[in-house]
Amino acid sequence: MIEVIYMEDGIRDHPRSQQILARFPRATVLPCKHYKEVFNPAGQSFRLQKKKPALILAQQTGKLIHPIPPSYGVGGTRNFYFSHLLNCLYDCRYCFLQGMYPSAHYLMFVNFEDFEEEILRATKTPEEPSWFFSGYDCDSLALESVTGFADHFLPFFKKLDNAWIELRTKSVATRVLRDTEPLDRAVVAFSFTPQEISTQLEHGVPSVDARIRAMLQLAEQGWKIGLRIDPLIDCTGFKDRYAKLFENIFTTLSEHTIHSVSLGAFRMPHGFFKKMEKHYPEEPLFASDLESKGGIIAYRENTEKRLKHTCFELLEKWVSPDKIFTCEA
Repeated sequence: MIEVIYMEDGIRDHPRSQQILARFPRATVLPCKHYKEVFNPAGQSFRLQKKKPALILAQQTGKLIHPIPPSYGVGGTRNFYFSHLLNCLYDCRYCFLQGMYPSAHYLMFVNFEDFEEEILRATKTPEEPSWFFSGYDCDSLALESVTGFADHFLPFFKKLDNAWIELRTKSVATRVLRDTEPLDRAVVAFSFTPQEISTQLEHGVPSVDARIRAMLQLAEQGWKIGLRIDPLIDCTGFKDRYAKLFENIFTTLSEHTIHSVSLGAFRMPHGFFKKMEKHYPEEPLFASDLESKGGIIAYRENTEKRLKHTCFELLEKWVSPDKIFTCEA
């Protein structure tokens, strides 16, 4: 899968780097002083690189965890995200990463221990739990066989009494979870759109049915399951398509296995959106009923309210309203 590996000089001898090199003995290894030499230059072809991304191994410095607004959480008030990996195995047309980064290469930070130290500092306030979301700049599980991310961090979070971790994914590569005792303060959150929309916009993503089967397997083992219905995509027959999606999920999984459901309509920073339009000028999604407001490209207010209200009403048939959260732009 990985044919070219770029490696920062400073982490060549890191044990995690060596493990990954052993995993890909035939890969061409190219040194660099800093990952930005490879990842940041302007004028790269995201679409071309996406066909066969290289792997960049690097060390992340500076601030390693970042606060996010409570409106993006699922009940907690101290919410953070951290990114061991930039970019994703999948190719979803609505994904902001295509507009955020100039490169489609996978950028992995091998210094997991430094992330742990910063997480520990953020959890020194024992009276209020902290939430850590790991699937912001990547899919938390899709490249687990390469990164070993969940295998490393789950035992770490198991030791923390006041920290939750969310693993957000569209992957069915869940062996690391099936081989691990469920954590009380972990949520495995699967993202969904209806199958017809997924087929059109989520290239390379496992089918809805495959993801539901993966969720069921984990739920039966005892893992808390999250549903991330995000982004909501307006379409012909919107209500019927989302009703079918929810019926397929909730006739398979019991409500008590669901920790939370979040809803978020399509939204995108204006600059990212314009870059994505250049990548895919013929994509119908980008010609939808969208408007620019406060630097964000999103559905018009009435459309966004309709999408969220429709899904909220559909979900109330299956799950308690206090488990449903909305993400605001």
